[in-house]
Amino acid sequence: MKSLDLILKDLNEMADPEYVSKMEHFGIKGAPKALGIKNAILKPYAKELGKDQMLANQLWDQPIHECKHLAMLLTEGKLFTEEIAEKWTSECYSWDLVDGIGMKLVPLTDFAYRKVDEWSTREPEFEKRMSFATMVGLTIRDKKALNEKLSSFFPIIEREAWDDRNFVKKAINWALRQLGKRNLELNKEAINVAERIKSQGTKAASWIAADALRELRSDKIQDRLESKKS
Repeated sequence: MKSLDLILKDLNEMADPEYVSKMEHFGIKGAPKALGIKNAILKPYAKELGKDQMLANQLWDQPIHECKHLAMLLTEGKLFTEEIAEKWTSECYSWDLVDGIGMKLVPLTDFAYRKVDEWSTREPEFEKRMSFATMVGLTIRDKKALNEKLSSFFPIIEREAWDDRNFVKKAINWALRQLGKRNLELNKEAINVAERIKSQGTKAASWIAADALRELRSDKIQDRLESKKS
């Protein structure tokens, strides 16, 4: 197993300073330091290292953006505790870290549904986004979840649709659309929720609703859900 020092050496050798500007173009900002390593390079490297939660924790604490992504890739599901989830969430400074944790790590835990509600009322923008990123992850990954369980997200979405902060409103919209694409029943409920959100009258709510309704009512989505039903 490679030491942390050797891993840091490897990452610095993979660095591509030109790619850093592309990261910033996509809104990935705020990192103490970014090396500019593409996921297509980082993922095979993580596979070589293997899962290791202790190493993941050490990597997360490094002031390098790619170390945090590598930490997520090395995380061991059963050892990713609520304490770690809270620590990492509170230390997120960009949407890609939030989405990686919320979509891929938290949904595999036994505290995921509870944290959705807790995070949804947090004040920091990225902590709040974590709630909706986790909704997306659960909607995609929890194949056995009944509609009734997933529909518990709708009141949260509707309640928080006033938030005009970019990374929050986009995540709320994302969660609403993802729920509405799971099956026909949830699609109808998502459309009804979007209509109620539209009536709230705020700038954020109007955008969230209009964008969601455009996709959820589209022929493409309706045809796919109909075929899935049959």
